Parts: sequence; structure tokens; C-alpha cells
Amino acid sequence: MSTLFCRHNRFTADCPICSKGTVLDPSRKPERSRAARQPTAKVKRPGRTSTAAAGEARVVTGPYVSAGPYEDGAEVRLEKVPGGVRLAVWQGRSLERRAPVLAAVDLRLLVGEARERDLLPPRDLDSLERALETDPGEGETAEFGASPGRAGDMREELRVEPVGEGSVRVARWVHWPGSGSGWELQDAPVMLPAKRFAEALRAAARGGVLARAAAN
Repeated sequence: MSTLFCRHNRFTADCPICSKGTVLDPSRKPERSRAARQPTAKVKRPGRTSTAAAGEARVVTGPYVSAGPYEDGAEVRLEKVPGGVRLAVWQGRSLERRAPVLAAVDLRLLVGEARERDLLPPRDLDSLERALETDPGEGETAEFGASPGRAGDMREELRVEPVGEGSVRVARWVHWPGSGSGWELQDAPVMLPAKRFAEALRAAARGGVLARAAAN
């Protein structure tokens, strides 16, 4: 059993020395239990955009002109986006993951409307208009018009090619060296500098692609 007396021959509770700092110390303040910390709610400040949740796609939209709607209700938009121009299919308010197909005659309408709305810098509009005004080369018959490019060992082309009656598809094709699979269609929206679109359109006009498609 523990003794009630301290080394000073006093009751421990009455000894100012031995009771100091213990539960017997009358001057000791009781400890307060710490409440569990509640999570702080994040306040969304004006002028800031929230980060998209995982798996949620971000769609960058900007000024645009459009052609259509076509039979499936979709329209093709020529959009000004950071870094260049995007040509894409839109169904309502949704961006479709497919290469744009539009009536060949609508190419001039798109570029003309882009001029009216000052959608692109003048030099880009000038190059697109000159490309569409290119006369077919004598005796030239091309399957498609292309603007070639390269990313490392990968070769790629932006092609304007006839599909269906009176329509053209504007899409990127890629070729991986050593794959043995040849050129592969990238069935997706196209986003490139306006210069590349002008090169592909010029080649398509020179090869008679646009004239043949418009005549169908």
C-alpha cells in the first residue's frame, strides 16, 4: 500500500512541495479535452474555375463558324482555339470524336463567314482563301490533297479527301516506321495551325479533288 505521508512527514495532499503538479495540487488547472477538428469547407472564389473531376473531359470552346446541320443533325465547326484552328463535328453541345466530313461547297462558306466575323488573323484567312481559289493542275488527278508533317520518327499528313457524294473528309493520317500497317486514319477532330489547313486545301484544289467532289 502506498503511504499517505510524504518524506516531509506531512500528508502528501497537504505538502506544498510533494503535491505540486499532481492531481492533489489545488492550484492545478483541469485539462480540457480537445474537440475533433472538423474539415474546412473550400470556398470557390469568383473568377476561378474548378478542376474537372477524374474521368471528366475538358472541352475547350472558342469563337467559331459552322456548316450544316447535315442529315444526322450534326454540324461541322471551324473554331479558333489556342495554338491554331480546330475543325470538328458537334452534335448539339457535344464534341464528337470523329474526323469531320462536310459538303465540299461548304468549305468556301466556312472561310467566307470566318472572314466576315474576323475569326482568324488576316494572313491566315488570306492563305485559306487563296488555297480554295487554286485552279486544278492540267492533267493532275489526285486521290486527296495533303499537308505533310513529322513528329520525331512518325510521319503524319493532314488530308482532304472525297467521301460519299459531294462530301470531303478532313483528317490526319499517321505512319509509324516499322509498324508494317501503313498509313492509319485518326478518326478524331483536327487541331493544327491554319497554315496546314491551307496547304492541304491547296493540294486538294490543284489535284482536282474539290472540283470533282463539288460536281457530285
